[in-house]
Amino acid sequence: MTTALLVLASGNTGKLREFHQLLAPLGIKVRPQADFGVIDVEETGLTFVENALLKAREASRLSGLPALADDSGLEVDALNGAPGIHSARYAGEPKSDERNNARLLASLAEMPEGHRKARYWCVLVLLRHAEDPVPLIVQRSWEGEILQAARGEGGFGYDPLFWLPDQAASAAELTADQKNRLSHRGRAMQALVAAMNAGQEQR
Repeated sequence: MTTALLVLASGNTGKLREFHQLLAPLGIKVRPQADFGVIDVEETGLTFVENALLKAREASRLSGLPALADDSGLEVDALNGAPGIHSARYAGEPKSDERNNARLLASLAEMPEGHRKARYWCVLVLLRHAEDPVPLIVQRSWEGEILQAARGEGGFGYDPLFWLPDQAASAAELTADQKNRLSHRGRAMQALVAAMNAGQEQR
């Protein structure tokens, strides 16, 4: 499947920026769902996959375009997988990266270094149309640890607290190119593009 235009089933400006950087070299333009009057759907799924499908179907239905949806979040071992699918609203409404990060630090306040392992998950769903019975679905993770204080000014979400031992940096200290290459979302996008190309070759 190829298309010059996709609707991104998200209003997250950070995600829009990252997807634009990842897809622009392929000649694919990404427009946010707000351009088509699509508002966030209620994420009633119990998994990242279910929620990504809900978002993609709604965006495709209302825009009439192929839709790309991302559902992602942070899984912390010491918190039994929390915040998980609730990552964006971990500290409640309205959504706030600052309050989410503060709650995460408070939740791990008694947890020493070496016991703060975590990973980002990203699930991507690409629908050719709203009723697509065989959506492309990929998922990738990004292993790290939770810092005891924020580091870095880049990224978004939990990036200032997400430490990458192999990079000796937080996710918020990486350049955009580094993050697109290493992150859960960047590698999921690479896998999605590979799946799209494989689908073309089979036709």
